[in-house]
Amino acid sequence: MSKKEKFNSIFEQLTREYQDNFSKKEYGDENNDYDLLMDLFNISPELKRENRQFWGRQLGKYWEKLVISVFNIFTPNKYKPAFKIGADEPIDLIVDNYGVDTKYRIGSGDAGTLKKFKQYAELVKSKGYEPVFLILREDNLPAAITAIKNGGWTVYTGPDSLNFIKENSGFDIKKYLEDNKNRYSINRTN
Repeated sequence: MSKKEKFNSIFEQLTREYQDNFSKKEYGDENNDYDLLMDLFNISPELKRENRQFWGRQLGKYWEKLVISVFNIFTPNKYKPAFKIGADEPIDLIVDNYGVDTKYRIGSGDAGTLKKFKQYAELVKSKGYEPVFLILREDNLPAAITAIKNGGWTVYTGPDSLNFIKENSGFDIKKYLEDNKNRYSINRTN
């Protein structure tokens, strides 16, 4: 067999394998899922898809500030602000013995980010706190969630995250957000 024939054979096998993988790929409905924050602002999946990075970052920051506010207001005796280590802030807040980091969604399995999460878990533990992630959405990257858990974090997603907030603050943030659905609809001028 000539080099070209050998290459053609490998090319054919490899390309058909990927063609088959691409054909079998099932795309979840994650891009069509709503969540409590999208409902609050009346953000459609279509609008969110226009600039995923923007919406993910903004909704993530809103979620962080909302969770901090809940604990600061409803359990001021249990709440402490996050601590910094140099320029890094490994968590967003402290509640009782929990060092809490909030995320809207984990969509990246970037090795550097996951390594940093593991380092942060160690820092949080060294300060005497249990590292906890409160993630609003459930459509997270499974491999990243597994790596985060293996890195020392307790991870709560979706309803479990909302239940953690309710159990530790006494405030039902889920009901509150549902009661305010579409109340803060965004206005688009384009």
